[in-house]
Amino acid sequence: MSATDTRTIVGAKKERQPSPAGWMSRALVTVVLIAFVLFFAVPIVWLLLAPTKTARQLLLDGPFSFGGFGTLASNWNELVQFQNGIVWTWIGNSVLYTGAALILTLIVTIPAGYALAMTEFRLRKALLVITLVVMLIPSTALVLPVFLEMSALKLVGNPLAVILPFSFFPFGVYLTYIYFSTSVSKDLLDAARIDGAGEWRVFGRIAMPLATPVIALVGFFNLVGNWNNYFLPFVMAPGRKSPVQVGLAELLSNVPLFNPTSSASITISLPVLALATLVSVGPVLIIFLFSQRFLVTGMTAGGTKE
Repeated sequence: MSATDTRTIVGAKKERQPSPAGWMSRALVTVVLIAFVLFFAVPIVWLLLAPTKTARQLLLDGPFSFGGFGTLASNWNELVQFQNGIVWTWIGNSVLYTGAALILTLIVTIPAGYALAMTEFRLRKALLVITLVVMLIPSTALVLPVFLEMSALKLVGNPLAVILPFSFFPFGVYLTYIYFSTSVSKDLLDAARIDGAGEWRVFGRIAMPLATPVIALVGFFNLVGNWNNYFLPFVMAPGRKSPVQVGLAELLSNVPLFNPTSSASITISLPVLALATLVSVGPVLIIFLFSQRFLVTGMTAGGTKE
């Protein structure tokens, strides 16, 4: 090997060696990732293991120790026997409210976003600005006016008092507008119109199949937001009409640690409360696992404009 080749190899090795600044940046990224893992993963692991323990084991044993399947079964029986199985009523209410609202949201949101993006009409820009402004208003700020409106219509306590406000989803309209504006060619739709297709046929046969990713994305965001919504159902649907998130608050009020005035005959232990929390998030987690391919596609769509 010649001296020139040797110098070339040594130079290449030096180029591959990171500089002190590169080492510092890598170390910083590693520290940040470890901090995020500890911040998010540790509570989740604790929550998964808590239902396998008794209340005494949860306080005295190691935080990441496994209790036993027998204890898990006992906690499950205690949960489903609470108030004669009201947890199933809560879950059924959540499915009803979020499912009906999801259908109404998709029926309204997708055509609205398509119309704002792909058609020209009077007050189009004004509607888009109003959509953006309403999207920025916190949902909790709308609970009082919505309650007054539903009270005037005598719908408080009716499932419609939850379903109709849940169906109001301006963020989904804007998301659909962005998708159609950046990912669907107007020339393609114009070609269909030239061939004699009407507007509804263009929308149903061409635009809708192309919009599958954004439909999944809007549906998932709407479902998760409505499933986890607490304040609106708490006001609109009291008692046995409550969804599971409001039911969790009732369970929490029966835990002596958080409510010392709770009656001894209906107390709920912390492991049972942890199990109820897992049951409440289970449906959304399952839906996410089966729909993540469409969600990723919908999130990345529109990154580049044709």
